[in-house]
Amino acid sequence: MACFDRASPALKETLLKIYRAKKPTEMDQHLFEFGAVEYHIKCSASDPQYVHLSISTPLLSQEVSLAQGISQGTVQMIKGIHSDMVELIEPATEGYQLTLRLNFDKIPQGKESSKIITEIAGIQAAILSCQLKEMLSNVASQDTSQGMYKPIKLVYHPREPFFVVKQPKKTTAVFPMRFQENTDVIIATAFFQELMDVGSSEAWAKVPLCTWSPIPPPELRGEQMEDLSTNCGFVSFDILPHHVKGKRLDKTVWNLLNFYAFVKCHVKCTRGFIQRRMRKRLDNLVKILHMASSEEGGHVDDAQVAGCGCIKSFVSVSKTNTLRRKCRNFTKKVKRMHFPIKIHGFRRFRPAVVNRSQVLFCI
Repeated sequence: MACFDRASPALKETLLKIYRAKKPTEMDQHLFEFGAVEYHIKCSASDPQYVHLSISTPLLSQEVSLAQGISQGTVQMIKGIHSDMVELIEPATEGYQLTLRLNFDKIPQGKESSKIITEIAGIQAAILSCQLKEMLSNVASQDTSQGMYKPIKLVYHPREPFFVVKQPKKTTAVFPMRFQENTDVIIATAFFQELMDVGSSEAWAKVPLCTWSPIPPPELRGEQMEDLSTNCGFVSFDILPHHVKGKRLDKTVWNLLNFYAFVKCHVKCTRGFIQRRMRKRLDNLVKILHMASSEEGGHVDDAQVAGCGCIKSFVSVSKTNTLRRKCRNFTKKVKRMHFPIKIHGFRRFRPAVVNRSQVLFCI
């Protein structure tokens, strides 16, 4: 599952480890993360002040071609991140779209160092955001059909594509939703319907309008069948011009990239909450049944009642009480009979009878 934090946790931890090391560190490490992202960290003990960081990240869309995988706008954005500490190496290392040289000697000490390294660890998220920003701004050059631009398919994860459709007065983001478990489909459907109701209220009038439909929306007509085959419908967001102005643009783009991760997190947390409530309710019912069965069988001490939360102990105690009750009833019936019957199973319950010869022999 994707991480909600912009900074890569593994990359941040590795860079902080190198920076805080008391002795020069020799490292040549590869890190792999969600979305086919790869990091290559290399530093030498002979030159400890410099750390080379190479990043490989797939393009969001194959329909929009970017020069050498990284556009000029993205390059300028990267160069603007602490230019005195981060240097862009051109050309990049073979197999990677981007190679940076980090000068750790220029990073200040204290809390500021952690903040700067966190910002460096979020470069991959910045690259993805820049790609989506450029697609939204350059989509006007696409062919139109019936007053609507052709949808652009974006792939943040191979199994989780979504579409962006540029229209004259708004931009629509459509997410096909798929789940493996039927329970997840039920939880997600209820969540989408509630999201529609909340989004249409006056209190949330400024947020992007959310709509959910079990069938593909009209914007996706003509797309491939494999992209439209879902078991939980389609979620659409209408992004208006005021949603992409100033600082809101970066936040809107990041929320679109992590919408799948947010939904999966919500479904997982909801399912865990339901399961905990069900287990608690079941324990309460088992406790009531155990207390009722104990009153029928006789007095039970407090320790036995306190441990009735476990289903296994309840079943074993119930079976024991039932067996004892049946044996007691059967014994009473046998005592009422007028003819003797030998029951070998009851011999161990009879008192031992000792004759005189055995007593004398023992003396």
